[in-house]
Amino acid sequence: MENLNKKTLVEVISDKTGMTKKSATEVVDLVLETVADTLKDGGKVDLSGFGKFEVKVRNARTGINPATRETIQIPATKVPSFKPAKALKDLVK
Repeated sequence: MENLNKKTLVEVISDKTGMTKKSATEVVDLVLETVADTLKDGGKVDLSGFGKFEVKVRNARTGINPATRETIQIPATKVPSFKPAKALKDLVK
């Protein structure tokens, strides 16, 4: 398998479990929604053997507008991040 998107993931789950594609879609949607809601609420998602999703704060900083060379302030922001587990890193090597 070269690339995996949501549709392909649903098909794989459906094939391996015998679930209908509709049920597999609901499961995938529920998992992704739960991960997103947990991160939105400031929590962490730790999937043993796979990795950890968390929200990190990117500090405010000064930037330069490349078109005008004017200095601008870039506000602090929250960004989602993923840290792979050792097992996943070893698998990919």
